[in-house]
Amino acid sequence: MLCESVSVVFHSAATVKFDEPLKFSVSLNVLGTKSLVQLCQKMENLEAVVHVSTAYCNCDRTEVNESLYPPPADPEKILNYAEYLDEEILDTLTPSLIQNRPNTYTYTKALAEHVFVKLGKGLPAAIVRPSIVTAAWKEPLPGWVDNLNGPTGLLAGAGKGVLRTLLCYKDLVADLIPVDVAINALIAVAWHTAVSRPDNIVIYNCTSGKLNPIHWKDIQRYGQESILRVPFREIIWYPGGSFKSSHIVNDVCVSLFQIIPAYILDTVYRITGRKPIMVRIQKKFSKAIKALQFFTTHEWHFESNNIAKLYSKLSERDKELFNFNIKQVNWRKYMENYILGIKQFILKDDASSLQEAKNNLRKYYMIHKATQILFYIVMWRFLLMRSEKARQIWFSLWSITVRLLRLVPFISS
Repeated sequence: MLCESVSVVFHSAATVKFDEPLKFSVSLNVLGTKSLVQLCQKMENLEAVVHVSTAYCNCDRTEVNESLYPPPADPEKILNYAEYLDEEILDTLTPSLIQNRPNTYTYTKALAEHVFVKLGKGLPAAIVRPSIVTAAWKEPLPGWVDNLNGPTGLLAGAGKGVLRTLLCYKDLVADLIPVDVAINALIAVAWHTAVSRPDNIVIYNCTSGKLNPIHWKDIQRYGQESILRVPFREIIWYPGGSFKSSHIVNDVCVSLFQIIPAYILDTVYRITGRKPIMVRIQKKFSKAIKALQFFTTHEWHFESNNIAKLYSKLSERDKELFNFNIKQVNWRKYMENYILGIKQFILKDDASSLQEAKNNLRKYYMIHKATQILFYIVMWRFLLMRSEKARQIWFSLWSITVRLLRLVPFISS
């Protein structure tokens, strides 16, 4: 029935988990693509088949054009490995197989492109490579999001007060693509593929970095502004933290401001008869963050000529209905809606709870500041006890302060 009635196919089925075992990732991302294309070859009325890849399947390059690059390995060989080798053996071999790619996701998506191109010869086919897919720009609602992948998890963690530090080079471009922009582009690609019937498979980089860049520091600034304006109802700590450019400094801050407080909170929870959850949350969060750090510490330049040309071919009406012009996105407004979307669709915060959330935020702000003051006092006392030089500096500063105060008439009198 599928072979007789289907005319347009969008292949977006994949595992997007970065840390997926290679055996499973190959099975879904590579073998799944192979099976899909073989099915498409049997479709009698096929007008277009669009394969959803990722802009990061060639993340071993800094300049990524809209073209097919050599595969990281022979796809058929990797398929055989996944079928016949034990999972434990394949897990052991994974680092040597994926080499300079950061995870099994980008590796298998690169293999999948080659399977699609090789088996898709003669089909009206195209490949679309979105970058970091994030909350909706306009449709179905501004800020709509249904998962915690990528920046969504970072923003949710920061808003909850769980995330206090992140290894990130803030001046790099964060290549975000709102989910509705990506979907509109997919629809337009399918239309153009069906009407133009290109001889070769065309590749479209659906990215924002070249056309309307946003940097990680912008995400931090806009996100923090919105989080403080419309805070989450239930928070663990006052939202804050910062990006770190040093691995060592970041690791120290993770221990001081995330791991140790998690153990302290869990101890309090046990004493008060509540279930300890903070250490488990932090460990899970740390694992997810480590998988993302490759993308927050590297930058890519994606060519996007094909996607720009495609938009210019749409009628004015279609440009309104299927708008994927990333140049029109106002990132500050977008981030505001993004935070609201996380509140509404992920955390299920009711709009009527905003005043309660603001009151809660003020309470945690006072606790946060009191804790900071106490921390600095303890650290200074520790230095005074341990260091003769610190004591000398302290007494010198105190002596200078007293002398200055004596110069002020109303104080000395």
